[in-house]
Amino acid sequence: MSVDKPVTVEVGLGDRAYDILIGSGLMSRAGEEISRRLPGTRAAVVTDENVAAAHLDTLKAGLEKGGIQPTVITMPPGEKTKSFAHLEEVVDGILAARLERGDVVVALGGGVIGDLTGFAAGIVRRGMNFVQIPTSLLAQVDSSVGGKTGINSPRGKNLVGVFLQPKLVLADTEVLDTLPIREFRAGYAELAKYGLIDRPELFAWLEANWQKVFAGGPERAQAIAEACRAKADVVARDEFETGDRALLNLGHTFGHALEAATQYDGARLVHGEGVAIGMALAHRFSSRLNLASPDDAARVETHLRAVGLPWRMSDIPGELPDAEALLSFIAQDKKVSRGALTFILTRGIGQAFIAKDVPASEVLSFLRENHPASRKAG
Repeated sequence: MSVDKPVTVEVGLGDRAYDILIGSGLMSRAGEEISRRLPGTRAAVVTDENVAAAHLDTLKAGLEKGGIQPTVITMPPGEKTKSFAHLEEVVDGILAARLERGDVVVALGGGVIGDLTGFAAGIVRRGMNFVQIPTSLLAQVDSSVGGKTGINSPRGKNLVGVFLQPKLVLADTEVLDTLPIREFRAGYAELAKYGLIDRPELFAWLEANWQKVFAGGPERAQAIAEACRAKADVVARDEFETGDRALLNLGHTFGHALEAATQYDGARLVHGEGVAIGMALAHRFSSRLNLASPDDAARVETHLRAVGLPWRMSDIPGELPDAEALLSFIAQDKKVSRGALTFILTRGIGQAFIAKDVPASEVLSFLRENHPASRKAG
């Protein structure tokens, strides 16, 4: 197992600042890195069955090398694990291990495990130390950074949760080699998002280098580090999403509605795929509102299609609820403020902005135009 010198990205939050370490072989150093920051700590590791089979032994050996004997709590894989029932299971597991407030809860997995584990760490004993070891590309570039945790409700995604910043994020790029290609693509959507928000040069670089990012090597680590820097900059400016941080939701309002509409069935749609379709829709909607050129929407769609991501609603297998039902999911989304619809729209590649008071009638008309049923009818 190779251990390169990791790239360090700092999330600057004053006395709650923390490091994101990005590089290969980091899991085998987990105990050393955690003990350096939290000496004498005990740990619970929360993971899922698939990740445990691939990586738990490596992590346990790495923790034990640093003097940490972990308690392991294993969950079923998939988005449906982000539920009250599984939250209770994790909380009970932490308490059964008799961990104290100063001990650490470690999330080993993708975004689902990170969100669920962080929420549990935030509420057990009114807040415990939390470390993220993300094992998917999506989690490494997005959900592991910034302190947003939560579970889903039947009424929508991520509607129940807390903000809890981790003490450390270890993004071991080596583990991405075991990811199914569909999961890697889904994470890539979040990576491309940072270019579309405010780094047009990153998006252009990805258009030229995406195959190297998929293949691994220095370009992959470079892309992950750049995405983490982009997110860290936004989080440092707006930790609790009262302003600029909402830009990170580009594609998510449409995407979350589509996830809810498919009842979080990962066989039909995973989060990153929802974001990909959502980003394409956000650019097309911006073009429809005469905010941006249709050429930009076409460029986004071309890139998503090139890497093998879905980019339109008709790419989702099975039937979707009608446009009115999709609008009701959007209205329930947590980006709604006092009933007004808020979207992240764009004036071009890398020129995203927060649009408040978007008329529901415009959104409904747009959804009808882009709904698979309208394409069949046409």
